[in-house]
Amino acid sequence: MVAQTGSFCEGPTAERGDLKEQMPTRITQIDIARADPRTFKGARKDDQLNSPDIESQSTVLKVEGTLYLKDAELLEEICLDVIGQTGCPMTIDLASISFIDSDSASVLCRLKREQGVRLEGLHLFIGKVVELAEEYEKAAKYLPKAGGETRIS
Repeated sequence: MVAQTGSFCEGPTAERGDLKEQMPTRITQIDIARADPRTFKGARKDDQLNSPDIESQSTVLKVEGTLYLKDAELLEEICLDVIGQTGCPMTIDLASISFIDSDSASVLCRLKREQGVRLEGLHLFIGKVVELAEEYEKAAKYLPKAGGETRIS
């Protein structure tokens, strides 16, 4: 399965008028357990996958390009569908992501926290954005709610 979405970059290109540069996001599903045994390290053509190997495998979603909120929400829907259908653990490979915003990082943190999704291939910058989103969610529990009054005497 391959899903491709288009995000729009508003920056220097937006200053030239209504021209917007499309930054595509590509999501590719890789089912490790169903893959050809030759794709595993050290495997030969005649090798068979034994049951512990199959049980320990997961579905991998490889994400490429930029990841904005709408893209992350689509990724979340895909993850929930695949987890619901297969019941297998899910891994998201983010090694080919060139940009992620804080809202998308929050969606990834929610997937990690609520569904046990593993995030792999995080570059330093991307990893830091995800880490900061996680820390913000932890700290948000202790922040006063909007509209509520806190008085200090």
